[in-house]
Amino acid sequence: MGGAAAKMAIDAGVAFPIAGGPMAFTHKEILQLDDTGAIVAHLSPVTDGSVELKDITETRNIFAGRDLARPLIMGVVNVTPDSFSDGGVHADPKKAIVHALSLIDAGSDILDIGGESTRPGAAPVDITEECDRILPVIEAAVAAGATVSVDTRRAETMRAAIDHGAAIVNDVTALDGDPDSLDAVAETGAEVILMHMQGKPETMQDAPKYRLASFDVFHWLRARVEACETAGIPRSRIAVDPGIGFGKTDVHNIELLDRVGLFHGLGCAVAIGVSRKSVIGHIAGIEKPRDRQAGTLVATAIALSRGVQIHRVHDVAAARQAVAIWNSQFDNG
Repeated sequence: MGGAAAKMAIDAGVAFPIAGGPMAFTHKEILQLDDTGAIVAHLSPVTDGSVELKDITETRNIFAGRDLARPLIMGVVNVTPDSFSDGGVHADPKKAIVHALSLIDAGSDILDIGGESTRPGAAPVDITEECDRILPVIEAAVAAGATVSVDTRRAETMRAAIDHGAAIVNDVTALDGDPDSLDAVAETGAEVILMHMQGKPETMQDAPKYRLASFDVFHWLRARVEACETAGIPRSRIAVDPGIGFGKTDVHNIELLDRVGLFHGLGCAVAIGVSRKSVIGHIAGIEKPRDRQAGTLVATAIALSRGVQIHRVHDVAAARQAVAIWNSQFDNG
């Protein structure tokens, strides 16, 4: 629940806030393994005082200098010739800079700049080429006052991007793809978004399997959060992303979107990227990624209703409108 009803319920002690935000809940769904190894779910009223409740309800204050009291929009800047979403239209760094500045003007809170496509079937890119693509764009965006995230899975690229002003590392391997990436983030003091991916981009859509996607992804990300803490990265510097479309079928993606609120239980900010994804195209019958804006906004609204704080999108202006309307219920409630 949200708006005035949520505030009244929280004040009355019959509901609890999601991550200290304006959304509230009264029950929890518990996912457990039974004696046969099957996953069973049951609904239970929430009781105060449990450790798991604290992880869910505790306020997430600031992430990379941005206030998490309201949803953040992360605008995508793909400096790649083979992006699934835009077909490489911003592959040239000069064009990417123009695009980045336009996303700032459109209301992006964070710019996510990447130089290697991680679409299904994509091949790796040389580190030198990756840095040549993104570093001029990062410099220009930071000079324009943007909070910048670097979308990379390589420690060397992470360090170079942070040296050029990036504040966040957004890693599709959750700092598990390069043995030096945990140290790169810990030592530089950067924030990090840990994303789940089953397999690698080259093979991740080759028959992905889960017992239950939300259950398996939650436990995998919990292990990565613990690895970060062991390396010296506190939870306050971590966000988690279930990785819609990364080693998942449409059924897995929809189940993850429905249960994305589960990931608040990791005690971190939650990010999600549903923008223009193939699951939207398959369900709505829209072939071209650029034509999936309406489906993206509906999926974003679902994520907003689950308290997700960071929304990675291509169409920043449209997302800004959606979030403004979403916020209005709390401003006037």
